[in-house]
Amino acid sequence: MNNIHDKLMDNSVEYKSIPGASNALTFGILSIVLTLFCCGPFGAIFSIIGLSNAKKAKNFYEANPGNYRGYENVNTGKILSYIGLALAVILLIFTIIYFGLIIAFFATADFQ
Repeated sequence: MNNIHDKLMDNSVEYKSIPGASNALTFGILSIVLTLFCCGPFGAIFSIIGLSNAKKAKNFYEANPGNYRGYENVNTGKILSYIGLALAVILLIFTIIYFGLIIAFFATADFQ
């Protein structure tokens, strides 16, 4: 009975972090920051890289879930990457509308 209790209370199991999970989180954060403060296309590129890293990390975790910890970083990175991609697309749409209105204004203006 004591051996079973010792095995259940054994905390010496080494868990590894999921390869690519921290990269997915980092690229997800960068995609939002770069989209909002720098330029949209770089944010979209980093969000696609973040989604790719999240998919790889999810595959590592699903192959052997008992050996890895930190799956919440994969989910958070994926969500942040999707948000960064959505913000980049919205910024692109607003930019197209903005320059379209400027071109329409100059095309219809009478400069005399």
